[in-house]
Amino acid sequence: MKDTMGHSVVMQAERITGDFLLEQPKMSYQIIGKGIVNQVCVVETESHKVVVRMNDKDTFSCFVKEKWCIEQAAAVGIPGPEVLSIGIVDETAYMIQTCIHGDNGLDSTVSKSEVWRQLGEYAKLIHSIQVKGFGGNLIDPVHGEFQSPSHAGSDGSWHGYLQYNINSLTEHDRLIKLGVISQVESQRVRKLFENLKKETFRFGLNHGDISLKNTMVNQANQVILLDWGNAEVSVVPHAAVTQLMQYQILGLEEGPNIKEFKAFLDGYGIREQDLDDMRHLLLLRAFDNLRWAIDQSPDLIEPYAAFAKQVVDMILD
Repeated sequence: MKDTMGHSVVMQAERITGDFLLEQPKMSYQIIGKGIVNQVCVVETESHKVVVRMNDKDTFSCFVKEKWCIEQAAAVGIPGPEVLSIGIVDETAYMIQTCIHGDNGLDSTVSKSEVWRQLGEYAKLIHSIQVKGFGGNLIDPVHGEFQSPSHAGSDGSWHGYLQYNINSLTEHDRLIKLGVISQVESQRVRKLFENLKKETFRFGLNHGDISLKNTMVNQANQVILLDWGNAEVSVVPHAAVTQLMQYQILGLEEGPNIKEFKAFLDGYGIREQDLDDMRHLLLLRAFDNLRWAIDQSPDLIEPYAAFAKQVVDMILD
C-alpha cells in the first residue's frame, strides 16, 4: 500500500469495516509480522470481530482467487475463515474475513507433528478440487480455470514451462557462470527434464504455501488453513511436497522437520519411496525460480542460486 503508516492503515480498515457492517468500530489493531504481502488488521464492532486484509488495487484479482479457493476448500471439508466481502475503495483492494480464534501454528502447544498430519489430509482434499489449466492466475472462477502468464520462451503451459527450462540449459547458461551447475551437470539435468516430458502427471489445485505460519489451531485442536495468495494449479501431489522439501532445505521455522514431514506424508498417504521422482520436480522449480530472478528480481539471484546449488548437489550426488 502507498500509505504504510500504522495509524492510517487501521483507520482505513475501520472505514471499510464500518461501511460493510453498518456498525461503528469499537476497537481495532494491526497484526504485525504475520502478513508479509498484505496489511492485516482486526476490527471489532458491537456484534462482529473481523480480519481486514488490504493491499494496492492492482492486487484485487488475488483476493478474488483467495475467496474462490477458501470457498472451494470449505466445500471439501477444510476449515478456514469465511470471506464476508472483497472490493476496492480509495485505491485499496480489501478482503473482510471472519476472525478465527486460536493460536497461530507457530505458537500452538499442540504437537507440530499432529498439525502436519492434518495438513497432509488437507492437501489431499485440496488436490481433489476440480480445476483446469496451469499456473497461479484464476481467470475463470465459474469453471475453476487457472493460467500462467506466457513469457519469452514459454507459452505459459506446463509443456512450455518444461521446454523453456530445457532450452535454457545451453553452454552459455547463466547458471553455469553462477556456479550452480557445470557443463557436464547441465547435460545430466537436461536428461532429467526431458524424462519429465514423457511422464503423465495429474494437475490439481495447490495451496502454494502450506506452512505453520498459515495455520491457526483452535481449542478443539483442529487446524484451520489460512492465506491462499500463492494458490496455483500444478502437478499433484508433487507441487505440495516439493514446496515442503524446499522449506526443509532452507531450514525455515514454518516448515517441517524430518519427523513432521513424515507426518504430512502419512496424513496424505504418500510413501517415502515415491519421493525420488518428486525431487526432479524440485530441481525444475529451483531452476525456474532462479531464471525468474535473473530476469525480474536481481536482488534474489544470490539466495536463489545458493538454493538451486543445494538441490543440484542433493540430486546429482
